[in-house]
Amino acid sequence: MRRAPPPPHAGGRWRGAGAAIIMSAEQVSGLCEQLVKAVTVIMDPASTQRYRLEALKFCEEFKEKCPICVPCGLKLAEKTQTAIVRHFGLQILEHVVKFRWNNMPRLEKVYLKNNVMGLISNGTQSILEEESHIKDVLSRIVVEMIKREWPQHWPDMLKELDTLSKQGETQTELVMFILLRLAEDVVTFQTLPTQRRRDIQQTLTQNMEKIFSFLLTALQQNVNKYRRMVGAPQEQEALTTPQKTDLAQEPKAQANCRVGIAALNTLAGYIDWVALSHITADNCKLLEMLCLLLNEPELQIGAAECLLIAVSRKGKLEDRKPLMVLFGDVAMHYILSAAQTADGEGLVEKHYVFLKRLCQVLCALGSQLCALLGSDSDVETPANFGKYLDSFLAFTTHPSQFLRSSTQITWGALFRHEVLSRDPLLLAMIPKYLRASMTNLVKVGFPSKADSPSCEYSRFDFDSDEDFNAFFNSFRAQQGEVMRMACRLDPRTGFQMAGEWLKYQLTAPVDTGPMNSKTGEGLCSIFSPSFVQWDAMTFFSESVISQMFRTLDKDEIPVNDGIDLLQLVLNFETKDPLILSCVLTNVSALFPFVTYRPEYLPQVLSKLFASVTFEVVEESKAPRTRAVKNVRRHACSSIIKMCRDYPQLVLPNFEMLYNHVKQLLSNELLLTQMEKCALMEALVLISNQFKDYERQKAFLEELMAPVAGLWLSAEMQRVLSDPEAFISYVGADNKIADPVLEDPSGLNRSRISFCVYTILGVVKRARWPAAMEEAKAGGFLVGFMPSGTPIYRNPCTEQVLKLFDNLLALIRTHNNLYMPEMVAKLGETFAKALDMLEVEKNAILGLPQPLLELYDSPVYKTVLERMQGFFCTLYDNCFHILGNAGPSMQQDFYTVEGLAAQLLSSAFINLNNIPDYRLRPMLRVFVKPLVLSCPPEYYETLVCPMLGPLFTYLHMRLSQKWQVINQRSMLCEDDAADDNPESQEMLEEQLVRLLTREVMDLITVCCVSKKGAEHNSTVAVDGDDDEAMATEVAPPASAELTELGKCLTQQEDVCTALLVTAYTSLSWKDTLSCQRTTTQLCWPLLKQVLSGNLLPDAVSWFFTGVLKGLQTHGQHDGCMAALVHLAFQIYEALRPRYAELKAVMEQIPDIQKDSLEQFDSKLLNPALQKVADKRRKDHFKRLITGCIGKPLGEQFRKDVHIRNLPSLFKKVKPSLETDVLDNEDGEGLNTLFEP
Repeated sequence: MRRAPPPPHAGGRWRGAGAAIIMSAEQVSGLCEQLVKAVTVIMDPASTQRYRLEALKFCEEFKEKCPICVPCGLKLAEKTQTAIVRHFGLQILEHVVKFRWNNMPRLEKVYLKNNVMGLISNGTQSILEEESHIKDVLSRIVVEMIKREWPQHWPDMLKELDTLSKQGETQTELVMFILLRLAEDVVTFQTLPTQRRRDIQQTLTQNMEKIFSFLLTALQQNVNKYRRMVGAPQEQEALTTPQKTDLAQEPKAQANCRVGIAALNTLAGYIDWVALSHITADNCKLLEMLCLLLNEPELQIGAAECLLIAVSRKGKLEDRKPLMVLFGDVAMHYILSAAQTADGEGLVEKHYVFLKRLCQVLCALGSQLCALLGSDSDVETPANFGKYLDSFLAFTTHPSQFLRSSTQITWGALFRHEVLSRDPLLLAMIPKYLRASMTNLVKVGFPSKADSPSCEYSRFDFDSDEDFNAFFNSFRAQQGEVMRMACRLDPRTGFQMAGEWLKYQLTAPVDTGPMNSKTGEGLCSIFSPSFVQWDAMTFFSESVISQMFRTLDKDEIPVNDGIDLLQLVLNFETKDPLILSCVLTNVSALFPFVTYRPEYLPQVLSKLFASVTFEVVEESKAPRTRAVKNVRRHACSSIIKMCRDYPQLVLPNFEMLYNHVKQLLSNELLLTQMEKCALMEALVLISNQFKDYERQKAFLEELMAPVAGLWLSAEMQRVLSDPEAFISYVGADNKIADPVLEDPSGLNRSRISFCVYTILGVVKRARWPAAMEEAKAGGFLVGFMPSGTPIYRNPCTEQVLKLFDNLLALIRTHNNLYMPEMVAKLGETFAKALDMLEVEKNAILGLPQPLLELYDSPVYKTVLERMQGFFCTLYDNCFHILGNAGPSMQQDFYTVEGLAAQLLSSAFINLNNIPDYRLRPMLRVFVKPLVLSCPPEYYETLVCPMLGPLFTYLHMRLSQKWQVINQRSMLCEDDAADDNPESQEMLEEQLVRLLTREVMDLITVCCVSKKGAEHNSTVAVDGDDDEAMATEVAPPASAELTELGKCLTQQEDVCTALLVTAYTSLSWKDTLSCQRTTTQLCWPLLKQVLSGNLLPDAVSWFFTGVLKGLQTHGQHDGCMAALVHLAFQIYEALRPRYAELKAVMEQIPDIQKDSLEQFDSKLLNPALQKVADKRRKDHFKRLITGCIGKPLGEQFRKDVHIRNLPSLFKKVKPSLETDVLDNEDGEGLNTLFEP
């Protein structure tokens, strides 16, 4: 078949033609033929691109310029054409209504409207044959006309639709589509000007009774016809045998069913916002119908959707009371039987979707009940509450993990409710709920597996195992919350169940399942049946036991049972690292019982210490797997937790603990550095209980003696202060033949790590007593500040400061490692030793970790990864020490001789070469805590000299980085051959974003008082969340500068760096940073310098910075609101002094000069300033619209202009009730569309 040639370029044909020209029928059909050819070319997959583009251009030009669009569109929309051509014809008509309506003569509008109504009447195929996209576009055309003319110029619109619907199912369905689309445009999406929206919504509201009655009648009639035809037993005559219909009736039945579905969809668009009285009218007839339809397979999903929207309604409690009818016998019967039928059919997607909706309906019912039932309300607990709870529990025990999780929030609300939580029916439900939780906590149902009935359902709900894992973890956390609430009401039952389950697990044989762990033969992997049971049981016992201790009085605690359980756990031996980890958690959960029986403490300590040195195979040379490392780390943190939370209990056993630790430390290879330091931290925590400065100081000196000996040795001093010696000492200059097994310098690295970890542990944990009297008695108090604040001394100060110089030397050396000449000295194996770890990269890019690898792989696979880990941890820990030094040693640290200069020449040296991923933690863990904990007395000597150069540098660095990013996005794709792959660019860009946030956060913390920051905690955390961000985000008047902020702004160069960074950052492409900076930082900083003599150029620059920010971020509602407010603040405050701001305004694209003059004159003439703040701000926003950025999808969109019609509601007080539409003649309104 030959392809049709492309249509001639017909631009000239209609270019100059006037709209009034009436063309002959031949011209119309000639043009239509060309359009049909063009549409065929566009839609034919075999067309060449050139052909398709020409045809597309021809069609678009036709829509834009041809004066006879209406007759052509109508001709193309005739039933005889193909669906594609008809759709195009209707699109032409839609285009005419949207873009040309305002300039069309009245008669042409009437002609178009009558023809469109004619198309609905008899211009479409029957309801079952017609394509859905044709129905859709036809209803859109009518809605576009309604939006422009109803009610003022088309008062009979609803009557006309009613008349059309009487013609049959086809027309009724189209009328439903029109009503739904109208509600969506006007109420849901609000896509039209305010006055038109108000007119239409008010008129809809006035006619709502008619509309609802129309929808309900249509629903009822069509459903009844449908049920009669398919032989569904009518509820009333359930005993008569239904007559099966012949096949000729089938299409008729389907047509009625279609209308029923359309009616339900339309109702769903209205139920959300109409007055509740319409939903509950006529004894809740609508709700009753919806419940009935839940048992009608074709209509049940639509009915459940409507029911859900109705039951979820908020509003006055009084209006919501009738919704309680759904707890009645009839409604409950229908809801439950529908659920049973749907579930009984096995897993079919349609039924599963319906079950989810029903589950949501029950949840919403529970929420309504909780809202309506209160100590002061007259609503009673429904008689069917028990039946409701049973059905709700059925969803909680359903195989689908998604359904189980959907019920949790409602259970929580019921257990928390002041009246229901005392209801015997709910209390009787607690054991059943906990029993269900025991099953639900077991992590099964991975979509890729088939080891549980849940897997099948998960394949519908989750794309991958990682997805399921993330969902399950949050579901489990939610269950923990709800279980704790349940145990608050009944603590003993939960404890008893936990005890039974724990005893069962301790005696059950281990089942490792089909997959073997890489840790060793016969050991569990994270998917093994035994482990998932242990894991669930552990979570359960942890949740219920901790709650029991919070709920019961001391003398009610079942101490004997608890101690029995503890003994069973302590006596349980296993070589499986995953199970042992669970055992340790159970030891911690049961540990509070030891406070009643301290004699069991030595046993607990022995168990924990044995696990600190846990190995699967003793003396093995292979690297430990993550599971083994986790057990050892777990034991260490359990010991720390015990010493932190129960120091008084452990204190009598201090010597025993100390000897244990000494013994372990004596063997250098037995523990990792982290494990050694964890144990030392535990000792330091207990030593805080000595409450005796001299004794604790002596102990810390003894504890740190090995570290001091190592750290201050001549060799170490040389290594720490010379980058080349350092590289050689840690072995980073070697070339290694077997990078997995060979690591000659491992021991050297571990010595450095050990020292740094220990200093950090001591600085973090050593403290003076919290009570001032005890501190004074113990010799910790050395005096008072002028303000009256006590000054304490820390027993670790002397030890730590002794090691301080070498620590700074190490930091200096580490920073210098990034110099190109030093990087060149790294050995071949270690060329990338200073790079980021893969784990860090994945975290920044948001890539999930593969599930199994988390536990089963050796921790560092190669010596390169070990080296990377060493550098990364070392860098972080050094800065953690500096960050903790201030809060820990206070004035002893801040008064170190020349501290600012020492820090500048170590931590802040060679920053140019330090990558973003290292700079970020430095700012977060060192600079920020140091500044926050520094007393004002040291601002001048320490903080300002340090922050001044730092902020100046950070501004320069970030500006350059963003410049590169912006240039990169402006360059064309031609440079794709660059050796910098996309993932690397994404990583770099994301790092710049994160660094920007870190820097802006640091500046905000330093400069702005907390009052402003608290206010902003409501602003969404995620830059994309428009809903939460779109709130009015004007900063409160109380956002003032802090003392430090004032101190910094008094130094001109620092002040300039701060202001320039804040205002430049507004146009960097990071929404979150922009919004925070705008709301918290920009105005307080500028306000501080307003009193000085700002240069006109500077003022213009600040203002332009905000407008540039609007250009970049205008598409995000939250940013836009904040930036408009800031621009408005600046203009109002500074325009009277600086005429230059007006010149900036005049450069905004499409600004209306006269409107600007008007705004300016009001602003400059104080006598005129009567206008409310909101009105002035709206006026200002309209002025600067030209520079507010739009989302890409709207940048090239053609604007639709809908004109306002004469005001519908004249301000006449007395007769507000008169229905405008009841007046047949439209009472003086200029009626456009005659009936």
